[in-house]
Amino acid sequence: MSAQASTVLDTLQGQRVLVTGAGGFIGGHVVEALLAHGAHVRALVRYNGRNDWGCLDELGAHERLEVVAGDIRDPHQVIRMVEGCDRVLHLAALIAIPFSYVAPQSYVETNVTGTLNVLEAARIHGTKRVVVTSTSEVYGTARYVPIDEKHPLQGQSPYSASKIGADKIAESYHLSFETPVVTLRPFNTYGPRQSDRAVIPTIAAQLASKQPVLKLGSLDPVRDFLYVKDTARAFLHAAVVPGIEGETIHVGTGVGVTIGELAERMMAACGHVVPIETDSARIRPSGSEVMRLLCDPQYAAAKLDFRPEVDLDTGLLAVHDYVKARLDRYRPGQYMR
Repeated sequence: MSAQASTVLDTLQGQRVLVTGAGGFIGGHVVEALLAHGAHVRALVRYNGRNDWGCLDELGAHERLEVVAGDIRDPHQVIRMVEGCDRVLHLAALIAIPFSYVAPQSYVETNVTGTLNVLEAARIHGTKRVVVTSTSEVYGTARYVPIDEKHPLQGQSPYSASKIGADKIAESYHLSFETPVVTLRPFNTYGPRQSDRAVIPTIAAQLASKQPVLKLGSLDPVRDFLYVKDTARAFLHAAVVPGIEGETIHVGTGVGVTIGELAERMMAACGHVVPIETDSARIRPSGSEVMRLLCDPQYAAAKLDFRPEVDLDTGLLAVHDYVKARLDRYRPGQYMR
């Protein structure tokens, strides 16, 4: 991290920040990073009867952390949550692409309407900055690579369509009401605490449990994998860097790998090599598979002074070691949507 970037993040000291989706994989890391930089965090986690805080359970109690259970689909609660906060980092979403084929309406209600609720609450309270979380999936299969912020959007799954809707709601609030919103568009984030519905912990769990074969879907799609601590740092930059209101900014590495290569590199990292077997249940519907996503990271470097710091092989080994130490939490032989 550059000295200039570190100085900018120092402005978070004493700031009151709401993080929605705080119990999620990226959300938990964002909360952890905010606390490390001296912020006071109100963490909104989705209510459940188990009093489960998701990934926040690994952080433990903290004097500057307030955890609230709720649901971003409830506009009244969201208004209460935003009140008194200087900045809002909005990460709450339904994210599993396969399940969006099964229950698409739930994705619209959470991702589109939930984002609307957050933006309206921020408009009511005059929040200084709102960061809305997008996804590289909004592009569908790339028409050109690397993908810059001007690339056309394509709703290639119900999930990606709902995120396009959320992004456009954010754009409309900036243009219509001058809401100080920044849309951050991470490419494929991975790292410790990620569930095994994602490909990297799926590979790690199968290898750590010594499965005789590695079951995967299509091996040909190309992805740009960004380590979660880098992604969390990008959110902090987007929350405080001045003069970027209304912008959409990519964060990624600019390096693409196929899923097949990813599996080979994970096997090399952990020293356990097995045959790869294609599992038809893990393959997306025809026409819905996104074949290549590769970030152009130049705009983030220029606008946020952000550059990734963790290389892929280091990150893969960290995930493998994390999963191996907690293997009872994973289901290596079962495909998770």
